[in-house]
Amino acid sequence: MVNLKKYNALLRYFVLILTVFSFLSCAEKKVYVSEITGKQLPVSETLSTTNSIESFIEPYRKHIDEDLNTVLAYAPENIDKKGEWQTKIGNLQSTITLVAANKMFQIRENKEVNICLLNNGGIRSVINKGNVTTRTAFELMPFENNLVVVSLKCEQILEMIDYIIKEKKPHPLAGLTFTIDKDNKSKNILIQNQPLDEQKVYNIATNDYLYNGGDNMNFFKKGIQIYDLDYKIRNIWVDYFKEIDTIPIVTDIRIVKEQ
Repeated sequence: MVNLKKYNALLRYFVLILTVFSFLSCAEKKVYVSEITGKQLPVSETLSTTNSIESFIEPYRKHIDEDLNTVLAYAPENIDKKGEWQTKIGNLQSTITLVAANKMFQIRENKEVNICLLNNGGIRSVINKGNVTTRTAFELMPFENNLVVVSLKCEQILEMIDYIIKEKKPHPLAGLTFTIDKDNKSKNILIQNQPLDEQKVYNIATNDYLYNGGDNMNFFKKGIQIYDLDYKIRNIWVDYFKEIDTIPIVTDIRIVKEQ
């Protein structure tokens, strides 16, 4: 009987251990990611031109092409980017942008926009003589830049003028005129046909790319206030084309260089 008691005790321990192991084996196991691999799957020419894909894309392509090819206006001549200090297309862009910004800014803030400055590199195409379409606007401005208004003091206006003189690029400019003398200094500065006022704060229309330091226009960051008008620069072109019949050729002189 003594041997039997010992056997029963061992059996109880064995059953207890087996139960514990069974419980642990049923517990939820945590899985960890130890490695991530990837590879490029090329789309073959055969796959990209299958009838099923083409039939799926075709109605979308047709709809987009119809929208982009819609005739909005007419250009009586080529409006290009040729020019040392200003261009026909730059004059046009800055003028229509200043008008659009001023209209919105007066409604929202009851204030006027005095100047428009954009960048020559932002215009990626020209307006050719003939019909002007929605596609033209996308070719001119393929970016998603927003129209903003920055409030600058007189000191930053002078920095802006110095920047333009140093860059020697025909950046689109409206609302501001000045003369560059033989020493490469500015004079005869006029804003909306009025002399520069040292005590006044001026509102400048530009885009968010330039406000954030694009093309090294760092003077915008010194502005005392910034307003995002939530209006794409490209849409300014589109809306302008819709409003007119024949595009005017804007050739007035905004920067004069003394010889």
